Amino acid sequence: MAGCNGFLRSYGNYFKDASEDYYQRCNAKVEEYNHLDEDSDRGSPLETSDLGEEPSEPGQTIGPYTNCKHYTTGLFSTIYKTRLASSPQTLALKLTTPSQCQPPHNPKREARILTTAKHPNIIPLLETHALPSSHLLLVFPFQPLDLATLLHKHQQLGRQQARSIVRDLFSALAHLHSLGIIHRDIKPSNILLSSASASATSTAYLADFGIAYAPNDPASEPTDQKITDVGTTCYRPPELLFGRKDYGCEIDLWAAGCVVAEIVEGNGHDWSLFDAGELGSELALVKSIFETLGTPDEVVWPDARDLPDWGKMTFVKFPRKFWDELLPNTSSDGRDLVSQLVRYQSTERLSAAEHYHPSGYLLSQTFVQIGFYKRQKDPIAGYYKLD
Repeated sequence: MAGCNGFLRSYGNYFKDASEDYYQRCNAKVEEYNHLDEDSDRGSPLETSDLGEEPSEPGQTIGPYTNCKHYTTGLFSTIYKTRLASSPQTLALKLTTPSQCQPPHNPKREARILTTAKHPNIIPLLETHALPSSHLLLVFPFQPLDLATLLHKHQQLGRQQARSIVRDLFSALAHLHSLGIIHRDIKPSNILLSSASASATSTAYLADFGIAYAPNDPASEPTDQKITDVGTTCYRPPELLFGRKDYGCEIDLWAAGCVVAEIVEGNGHDWSLFDAGELGSELALVKSIFETLGTPDEVVWPDARDLPDWGKMTFVKFPRKFWDELLPNTSSDGRDLVSQLVRYQSTERLSAAEHYHPSGYLLSQTFVQIGFYKRQKDPIAGYYKLD
């Protein structure tokens, strides 16, 4: 994705005129690019039907694994699925070629981060194999579906299931951020689910660490020169769109807030808090954020004055919308949670640690009622937990 500076200079006049002509031009290009998938790195959404009967054609051998069936293809990897003859476990094999990956994608760093950051809600890396032709194979337990499938297939999440998914997400983020690791691509399709049910054994896993940042990893960028072309379309925070390179874990929190909004408000229909347009453009996303949260000034967003691409053009002054208008089907506590994550000023976003406590309690009072949950205070610990 091109930098915000050049993009905004090229299309500044359209933004000022409410982008009508811009969208006409974009729509004219859609057919030209309709063979591309804007989420190509994710590939096809996981389907529960994929757990059914295997194709009759024999699979291929990859390293020590036989009968491997192609599952999906990403930007710099191909995913295969296989079952071990010695056990009922199904595996997901991520085949990569590190020499062909372009920053910020780095499968070797991904393997190192997953080895360092083991956690019950982070997808476990079972094995790695260096293969001929400079291939690297990462082996994971296969999960039957992801949150994007659940939300976009118009399936209504039960409150226990939604509660469990959000809790597991913030549990994973709290652990990552305590290590200084930034995932950099939080979105529903990277939240894998062990089951479509809301059983006590169902677990959500944060997955796809291909562009994750670890401060002490030799393949990571300098702290103040991080790559800004990270994140996916409508989950990218505004500081990335305006060129901030010294960002921190707060970019994950903005994206997590967008995911929570989809769970509590878009539950049962295809909806997202922000819209990056059919082509996933930065300009369309900036416009959507400003239309939703109001066009910020340096009082609302003090960090803006230090952003490389801030102040290079004049924006339409959109009024701020209120959260009860944006999330009309969500409780006040659910709206409070989203509003304290989705904020222009990154230092004002609540940290994952403020939401989650290892004992299972949630430290943020705003987190205890995500749309439909009761608030119950523990008289001893003083924390709030979900009932």
